[in-house]
Amino acid sequence: MRTNEEMARLQAAVSALGDLDVSAWPEAALKDQLGQLSAALVALDALLTRVADDVRARGLRIEEPVSA
Repeated sequence: MRTNEEMARLQAAVSALGDLDVSAWPEAALKDQLGQLSAALVALDALLTRVADDVRARGLRIEEPVSA
């Protein structure tokens, strides 16, 4: 089912972002990649906002998972 594939891709993206640690990047590398990093973060923010707005438009809430 396409929905399962989309959720798997979303989980893979979350995992990839979880592995990203810019605090470990050398200063020169961060400065060199800052333009691309900024563009990716802005695009990601816009896409997450769109998905969240689509969910809310259907009358549903987005809730943080409760910690165990």
